[in-house]
Amino acid sequence: MSESRRVFIHTFGCQMNEYDSAKIRAQLSKDGFVAADDPTQADLILLNTCSIRDKAEQKMHSALGEYRNLKRYGQPVTIGVAGCVAQQEGKTLLDRYPDLDLVFGPDGVPQVRGLVREAMAGKRMLDTEFLDLETYPFVSDIDPEAGKSVGAFVTIQKGCDNRCTFCIVPTTRGDEASRPSAEIVAEVRALVDRGVQEITLIGQNVNSYGLKVSGEKTFAELLYLVAAVPGVSRIRYTTSHPRDMGDDVVQAYRDLPALTSHLHLPVQSGSNRILRRMKRFYTREHYLAVVDKLRDARPDIALTTDFIVGFPGETDEDFRETMSLLNEVGFVNSFSFKYSSRPGTPALRLPDHLEDSIKGARLTELQTRQRELALAWHRSLEGSEVSVLVEGPSRHDAGVMCGRTATNAMVNFPGPEWLIGREVPVRVTRGFTNSTRGDWISPELSAPAELSA
Repeated sequence: MSESRRVFIHTFGCQMNEYDSAKIRAQLSKDGFVAADDPTQADLILLNTCSIRDKAEQKMHSALGEYRNLKRYGQPVTIGVAGCVAQQEGKTLLDRYPDLDLVFGPDGVPQVRGLVREAMAGKRMLDTEFLDLETYPFVSDIDPEAGKSVGAFVTIQKGCDNRCTFCIVPTTRGDEASRPSAEIVAEVRALVDRGVQEITLIGQNVNSYGLKVSGEKTFAELLYLVAAVPGVSRIRYTTSHPRDMGDDVVQAYRDLPALTSHLHLPVQSGSNRILRRMKRFYTREHYLAVVDKLRDARPDIALTTDFIVGFPGETDEDFRETMSLLNEVGFVNSFSFKYSSRPGTPALRLPDHLEDSIKGARLTELQTRQRELALAWHRSLEGSEVSVLVEGPSRHDAGVMCGRTATNAMVNFPGPEWLIGREVPVRVTRGFTNSTRGDWISPELSAPAELSA
């Protein structure tokens, strides 16, 4: 493909999907594709999907209906479904939607160029085969859009070896494989060369990185390697499994200033009985001990988490234990959801599935309390001076910049756009539920020479 063509990618779900979409763009750019901002202008539309919850899957089907209408009304567009729903449904999607051209799972990402070529030549394509773990071809191509943002994701592994009873990820993404550390560091260097300052290492369970590969670095050792790359200002990572959070990673919080004071540590439930049912393989007590170690190493660390409410068999007492854990840890934010039955997961076979009204009431109570905790945390920052890595202009207020602290607090403050990419001091004046407001306190900082000339 030598002529320029446009690809529109609609991404659903987690950071891993966002990363996969970036890698798809990077590979397709070799065949002349450029990103389209509008699906009506696209030659190729890809939906990169998430199936971890039923709601996300339904959103995909709704969006797919809209894009199929473009083809019905005469737009010559190739349409594909990628990601976890594609892996889960496979040929069923092609049978259900006769005008769908391409279906491929997460392991199809390294082969997307060939799949797209065949689909655009008129052949309906299906690829849901898992690739060999020993020779898994992690994509190293850099997204053409990289460098337009101050931060970037870098994958360090694919798949998951845990078998949590509620989770469909092992089915849709396969077994765990760690990416060679040399490739990871090389990608970090390439991103820094493009102006990226904040690196987020991503995987389904980053704490188990490298453990299956003889001679490979551990996750803690990888953190030190990434921190040693010149130009890396901040390091984040997700997702951690509490069972595998080792003392060596805790030590990294003492040693590495670039490692941010924010950690997303999913707990799912505060009840040991429900944790056993979920097959999380840790207890409430173990989780709290990990929290204590982290706070001893980094006293200002801000913790966020995931909760599932209404898991099969969850009693009022089980839910009360979740609420007490929320209060005891004082999470600054959480992603919380009603339990959603997913095809092929062991939780489907558990007895005592709860009515949706009970799950909904519990979710409302938890989210209400979480908003109170988030508001209190943001208000505790009022009057303090914080260091903000400026990400860009506010989408809502002209002349207002926004960025994040090392604790992941969002700060909005009046300032010029040339501050983007700089780390600047801001005094917080107001705390809200989801963000803070402040004033830039170093206006003597000079504008770039090209702007002041």
